[in-house]
Amino acid sequence: MVSVSSTLGSEKKGGASAPALVLLNKFDAARVEEALNYARLHAADHILDTQEPAIQHMLAVADLLAELRADANTRIAGALGPLVFFDKHLESQMEKKFGDEVGRMLASLRKLFKMRSMVGPSATRTTIETLRWADQIETLRKMLLAMSTDIRVIMIRLCSRLQTLRHFTSHEDIKNEKGSLWPYAVSHAQETLDLYAPLANRLGLWQLKWELEDLSFRILQPNTYKNVAKMLDEKRVEREAFIESAMASIKENLLLAGIHCEISGRPKHIYSIWNKMRGKGISFDKLYDVRACRVIVDTVDDCYTALGIVHNLWTPISEEFDDYISKPKPNGYQSLHTVVQDETGKTLEVQIRTEAMHQFAEYGVAAHWRYKESGKDGYTGESRAEGQFEERIALLRQLLAWQKDVTDTMGEASDWAQEMKTSALNDRVYVFTPQAKVVELPTGSTPLDFAYHVHTELGHRCRGAKVNGQMVQLNTPLDNGQTVEIVSARGDAATGPSRDWLNPTQKYLISHRARQKVKQWFAQQERKETLERGRAIAERELQRIGQTAQNLELLAQKLGYEKPDDLYVALAREEIRPRAIENALRADLQPTGPLSDEEQVEILNKRKPGSSGQTAGKESGVLVVGVSTLMTNLARCCRPAPPDPIIGFVTRGKGVSIHRLGCSNLAEVMRRQPERLIETTWGESSGLHYPVDIAVTANDRQGLLRDITEVFSKDKINVIGVQTETQRGVAKMQFTAEVSSGEQLRGALTHLLEINGVFEVRRR
Repeated sequence: MVSVSSTLGSEKKGGASAPALVLLNKFDAARVEEALNYARLHAADHILDTQEPAIQHMLAVADLLAELRADANTRIAGALGPLVFFDKHLESQMEKKFGDEVGRMLASLRKLFKMRSMVGPSATRTTIETLRWADQIETLRKMLLAMSTDIRVIMIRLCSRLQTLRHFTSHEDIKNEKGSLWPYAVSHAQETLDLYAPLANRLGLWQLKWELEDLSFRILQPNTYKNVAKMLDEKRVEREAFIESAMASIKENLLLAGIHCEISGRPKHIYSIWNKMRGKGISFDKLYDVRACRVIVDTVDDCYTALGIVHNLWTPISEEFDDYISKPKPNGYQSLHTVVQDETGKTLEVQIRTEAMHQFAEYGVAAHWRYKESGKDGYTGESRAEGQFEERIALLRQLLAWQKDVTDTMGEASDWAQEMKTSALNDRVYVFTPQAKVVELPTGSTPLDFAYHVHTELGHRCRGAKVNGQMVQLNTPLDNGQTVEIVSARGDAATGPSRDWLNPTQKYLISHRARQKVKQWFAQQERKETLERGRAIAERELQRIGQTAQNLELLAQKLGYEKPDDLYVALAREEIRPRAIENALRADLQPTGPLSDEEQVEILNKRKPGSSGQTAGKESGVLVVGVSTLMTNLARCCRPAPPDPIIGFVTRGKGVSIHRLGCSNLAEVMRRQPERLIETTWGESSGLHYPVDIAVTANDRQGLLRDITEVFSKDKINVIGVQTETQRGVAKMQFTAEVSSGEQLRGALTHLLEINGVFEVRRR
């Protein structure tokens, strides 16, 4: 197997530290050499938990970073990284000695190194557990990037993991699959495949990616690894030689045709071969892209010309040709794909595209890493793009490539690039549960947000929180990598949140989801209180009339409600009076319900005739026939207003109660005591206002109540009472408003119905 640092053989002749110093000016080389000597001084006697000598690991990481053309500070931080665990005082010493930038990277490395052994062997997981873990591992990848305020820290971590795997695969216990180190190596290998190799792929660190995958695969499935290796009838070096030869031939012929091109090739490694065989369900013989190269030309016409030249050089396999230029993929990806075969039977996959197509494929929605990481889904053409997060990854890949380009001439990256690195991926925060599960939250989230994310009931009962083992206030902002433990109340079911949590100035809750859950809890509590109040009213009324043994379900239905709870709510909100219960339970044999027109005419004809005189109620604007100086009042149950047809009912000691004809509360009275009815009509109502109840039903939304009150204001209607209730996104509102005429009321009803989301408006 060819390693990343194998190309540095010529540099190693200068001494053990020579590879770590390549491509650096004298000043930076001296700083790196000083850091390596510092590492030798403080790590000489230390052994890592992987049983690898610490100094061997540290020097190897510095060499790998040099191969990646990392800047001097990155190489220094990579070489000194493990020292932060040997002595807690060394971190501050190293920051003073090697600078603030190195200190910041070392602090980030310390956080990342704590994220060890989070991934277990996948063989023991069920299908459902595997699907759940896929989401969790994706969150872990994001967490790694978010915790590294400088993307170079991720490079160091990847190089460290690669060196660890190299150490494992060279150890005799690992080769023999035995010893105390063997399960440790398996855990590291699984973690690498799930977490670190995909990250290397995302960041465009191909040199690290393939070796991380191959070494992990070799540890996890040694027999399968050997079988796939046997299926390759050539060694990797020979495959690379074949690709180099093919690329040279293609380039030569394209130049002869006057086509400028850039050609790159990378042979498939063993893990990739096995993954594609498994994903596509094909044998090795059907795998055509074991060897592949990519041709980038200037124009679309050059793409097709290059395709013709490739087909003239070798024999094309027609069923393996795809023209994604004329027919792009749904995600916009464009390229020509073809597979050709030479005279010896060796196949070569060739991709041909323009530079613009290549940039889109690398950094757009068709990013190659998404295809690679999607496993079986990816090979069947499914996509799992994630929008803004993917764009940031593309930006980071561009920054890494840019840094490689400028290192030779500038030494260190410029300030603006550093700022871009530190500002990427900063809108989310990633923290651990006590069980080491990662939770993703908006930046600025508090322990309360964390509690509601884990479980709604945990949020309601939250009374305190520990962050990294220390008690903190519930509105403390969380940082990446912290472990959060919630202290919950063990009281009764009524234990719930505080209204202070909804106060935006105190910043207890940042996420919209958590705030909605708290609001829902208080809405439910208010309904419970309303039910209790209504139930008490009903029980008192039943006790008064001696009917406590009544079937409440039947009673509610008699009063027009589906269940007792609806009746209780109506009683608590004074939508009906308690005496309605008594009326409903009276003589079941008597006719009940609203009066028909015929019944109303018959009953009115039986009423006591009045004289021709009329008197007007001083405050109601109602004329009472045949009686003078009589007190009148408008009934609250039906709230009559001009020009409603009305009738008076002579009460005991309260004058005449004015009702609308058809009022359900008046129906029973009209049947039993028609002699107490008295003819009334509307008199002069100039300057008078009458209260009416208006019911509005609408889809609940922000600003709904404001829009309704604006209609009342424009129609010059005074609102004296409001009742609202929201259930499953539907708002039910009742307004008590003062109107001067029926025309004004009808206009208001029409205008209310025109409001966005309102689907029913009626007068009660």
